[in-house]
Amino acid sequence: MSLIKRADRLPFLFEDLFTTDWLGGTTNVNKIGFNTPAVNVKETDEGFQVELAAPGLVKEDFNIELDNDLLVISSEKKSESESEEKGKYTRKEFSYTSFKRSFTLPETADANKIEASYENGMLLIKLPKKEEAKVQPKRLIEIS
Repeated sequence: MSLIKRADRLPFLFEDLFTTDWLGGTTNVNKIGFNTPAVNVKETDEGFQVELAAPGLVKEDFNIELDNDLLVISSEKKSESESEEKGKYTRKEFSYTSFKRSFTLPETADANKIEASYENGMLLIKLPKKEEAKVQPKRLIEIS
């Protein structure tokens, strides 16, 4: 006879039900806004905009990479703050935060013209559409 640790599957079923993003996004939705910044993705006629809320960081803290059609936004920040005297520690606190978000670019995005800016805690990445993917204006075709 062997001992088998059994766990009630019911709590795991609820966890799977409520933490899975059924629309194809991230699976760790409970962690967004805690250590992982929230992201807005907006499509316009000209392109796509990715807005990432990351207050307290500076633009040097970000690393944006493009690997084929995968856009990876990551950050790693280490900081330490001291209180009291410099030579003798009364208390010293270390802080370490990091995150990594990945997005698959649509075929209509022009990967060669991606631009990024950071201002007031908001990282903005602009992904213009390819010319052939942009909405063409309506035109009249004459019949000969």
